[in-house]
Amino acid sequence: MSRLPPPLNRLPFPVIGSPLFIISNPKLVIAQCINGVVGAMPALNARPAAQLDEWLAEITETLAAWDKAHPDKPAAPFAINQIVHKSNDRLEHDMEMVVKYKVPIIITSLGARTDVNDAIHSYGGVVLHDIINNKFAKKAIEKGADGLIAVAAGAGGHAGVKSPFALIQEIRAWFDGPIALSGSISTGSAVLAAQAMGADFAYIGTAFIATEEARAVEAYKQAIVEGSSDDIVYSNLFTGVHGNYLAPSIRAAGLDPDKLPESDPSKMNFGGDAKKAWKDIWGSGQGIGAVSKVQSAADFIAQLKREYAQARARLAL
Repeated sequence: MSRLPPPLNRLPFPVIGSPLFIISNPKLVIAQCINGVVGAMPALNARPAAQLDEWLAEITETLAAWDKAHPDKPAAPFAINQIVHKSNDRLEHDMEMVVKYKVPIIITSLGARTDVNDAIHSYGGVVLHDIINNKFAKKAIEKGADGLIAVAAGAGGHAGVKSPFALIQEIRAWFDGPIALSGSISTGSAVLAAQAMGADFAYIGTAFIATEEARAVEAYKQAIVEGSSDDIVYSNLFTGVHGNYLAPSIRAAGLDPDKLPESDPSKMNFGGDAKKAWKDIWGSGQGIGAVSKVQSAADFIAQLKREYAQARARLAL
């Protein structure tokens, strides 16, 4: 097992819910945490910026009340995602908020910064940085990240192209700290497979879009339920960074998913007030074929746990 710092060494189930842009909200984060997985959301989902203070208060107070009422079944910790790219003009404000509330886990994306890591470490928080290759993984750890989120091929949103087998084995050759694996994980058996490869946690996003608590329109949730890996398109057109998206939403926007132009990466913008030209383009990972219905987060997590136990039993573990 890896060296896992608190609170990662006390998770009741080895799953981290990935922060879903626009979709994750306090309702979903709280449901994830009280059912035993790390709940996460991007700081930028709170709009205007002042709403982040309110949301963090709601999450911390609700989870504290849960723990007091259920001492034998405490909630998992929660995480906030910070985009540290230079175009994020809210980063300073949002960092002040996460320090104020001592957010247990911070997930950093699109750049690794020592000053951000130092701010989180000042109150004992843990930093997980998402990466798509071994080169970026080494840079993240050199700049003070505590652990890594290995975003392999097939992941939803901003995804890499590396096989999870290649990515995990290259990182494990030199790093013995926390690793979460992202990429087409939608079942309990896939959670166990991630651990077998050397990851400590599975990082699950797309399947949580099809939950009742998720802040996604019903058409988006149904597209996840009805779609398969054949419906996923890999493109950098929409944000300047390559990611995976649902082809039906691209067609609905009047574009041909098979003939998308390339974007200029220098124009990517993750500012707090940035206009989203492609707000109706839906991100999704390749694991949607395993999502068969819209259900509560609690029911989905219970399903994951059953499948995980069944997979362990099949392997006599």
